[in-house]
Amino acid sequence: QVQLVESGGGLVQPGGSLRLSCAASGSTFSTNIMGWYRQGPGKQRELVARIYPGGVTNYADSVKGRFTISRDNAKNTVYLQMNTLKPEDTAVYYCNARRRIIDSGSWGQGTQVTVSS
Repeated sequence: QVQLVESGGGLVQPGGSLRLSCAASGSTFSTNIMGWYRQGPGKQRELVARIYPGGVTNYADSVKGRFTISRDNAKNTVYLQMNTLKPEDTAVYYCNARRRIIDSGSWGQGTQVTVSS
């Protein structure tokens, strides 16, 4: 079981930026599919971005062009750079690690992102 710890959330004004980090334990990080999900108030959890071991990335339409997911296998860390933040980006953001796309994988505890003036 991979242990995941997110950090970097906080309060930011609309148009601002934040960078989330997710540190993973274990020696299998480089072979895991890493993803960022979010759950807003009264909403279901949704995929924000995903990065495969080879570096291929997927993004939700709502964040394309604004968010960038990246990974540093040497540091067992995945990042989510969030730019031009909007109030609708307000949510708890969760990190996920899975070996296969069909797996549920491991989840972090989440980090709150609030976009408000």
